[in-house]
Amino acid sequence: MYISVVIPLYNKKKAIKDALDSVLNQTVLPDEIVIVNDGSTDGSDKIIELLDHPLLILIHQKNGGVSAARNKGVETAKNEWIAFLDADDVWLPNYLESIKNLAQSFPKCSVLATAYELQDSSGNRSPIILNKMPFEGNCGTLTNYFEVASCSHPPLWSSAIVVKKSALQAVGGFPVGIKSGEDLLTWARLAVRFDIAYSLKKSAIFILDKSHEISQKPSRLHDENDIIGKSLINLYEEFRTKSLKVYISHWYKMRVSVYFRLNNRKEVFKYSIKALHYNMFNFNVYLYMILILFPISLQTKIKQLH
Repeated sequence: MYISVVIPLYNKKKAIKDALDSVLNQTVLPDEIVIVNDGSTDGSDKIIELLDHPLLILIHQKNGGVSAARNKGVETAKNEWIAFLDADDVWLPNYLESIKNLAQSFPKCSVLATAYELQDSSGNRSPIILNKMPFEGNCGTLTNYFEVASCSHPPLWSSAIVVKKSALQAVGGFPVGIKSGEDLLTWARLAVRFDIAYSLKKSAIFILDKSHEISQKPSRLHDENDIIGKSLINLYEEFRTKSLKVYISHWYKMRVSVYFRLNNRKEVFKYSIKALHYNMFNFNVYLYMILILFPISLQTKIKQLH
């Protein structure tokens, strides 16, 4: 099993060295590390050049976003298996070893992934919560991806997943032009077509910044045209995967949550109706619809009590 690591890089001068060190300190090294400098302006690429490591391949392109950078990395990679790592995240030393064990245990799977930990801006770590996993023991086939993703932390994450290049090409790679959620759409497109091997052994760390903290009030939606939601609906209409309906409802519930924090009643009700259309038992949506009718001061008190 030969693995190419693809790292999209855009203005991560303070983090990229830690990310690379976590790759180079693996108990099993990859066969190449493709770093796509997506128009960085902070000198991030200079750090790579100074390392001068034989596994490193640095390529440059004009800023096109993380999807364009990942797609360029996949195109450049010489191996069939592609491991993704964001420039501000890190792997634990046994990550690639766990991936190779998965590949050996589940040879029919085109997607390999592991659980991961979350690390906040203060350095505190917490494991992700995964509900309704379909297997017993430490690893197995994630046959109900959409069901798990609808009631857990995202089981698939961009820095803890390895995919066959042929599988990525079959789904068209990562969608370009979407500012948020492009990876979720890619995982969904993979999940309806390919088997996923999964290890519950936490082997990577998602380094959160303050923009990920739920207490921070969002200024706007990254994707106001809801390209992700519309694409998920198209995917359901093509494959008729029953649990995908619940996942679509979950997606719209997340949009309801954002508009709730923006105190936008019109959009809360708009996307609540969409969420309930795909799953009328999404009870959290009803709660948002009720709470948005209360004054903001009362909403705050209720959330504090909750």
